[in-house]
Amino acid sequence: MTDWIARWKNGEIGWHKDRVNARLIAFIDCLELQQGDLVFVPLCGKSQDMMYLLECGFRVIGVELSALAIEQFFDENQLNYSKHQSGQFKVYQAENISLYCGDYFALNKMLLSAVSAVYDRAALVALDGDLRTKYAIHLYAIIPNGCRILLLTLNYPQTQISGPPYAVNAKEVRLLFTKFEYRQLECFNDIDNEPKFQNEGVDFIEKVTYCLHKK
Repeated sequence: MTDWIARWKNGEIGWHKDRVNARLIAFIDCLELQQGDLVFVPLCGKSQDMMYLLECGFRVIGVELSALAIEQFFDENQLNYSKHQSGQFKVYQAENISLYCGDYFALNKMLLSAVSAVYDRAALVALDGDLRTKYAIHLYAIIPNGCRILLLTLNYPQTQISGPPYAVNAKEVRLLFTKFEYRQLECFNDIDNEPKFQNEGVDFIEKVTYCLHKK
């Protein structure tokens, strides 16, 4: 995963979007959040989706390997922040948001004990097959019962273009999250809005949204 640090340093961050994800706006209600609830954003980068969550009145806790990404998030959004060391993590904090710089797999359930929901736009699809399995097992272990997950994935012919982001189909999602209640909210082909995939001759790119529930 250290490759991500180099990508941020070199500005190779094609997955980053400067706007809020439309599927977050459309499906946030599936998380059944109340004002002040805490939302966990794994592999958060400098996502503008975190600002949207804050503006909706929620609190945010994120984890990100790249300190540069975290610092850019606070600087670009003109948020004053403090930082301190907590175990293996350097923690960056501003009002209602704490971003942990370090390894996702070093998180424990004590850190996430107050989390009500998880928002995963680009974490699962950033990982190769073996790490996706490890990611899902660890996520189940560290979030509390009752937690809901808004999961966004991509599916496309992996033989036509290599990841990341990696293709994750519905069958794999069911297998990865077998301990969760599972519901597919949306699935559509968005190839017309993905010039990178068009240029590589990819036949389709399905964007799929799921809501998961840890009972």
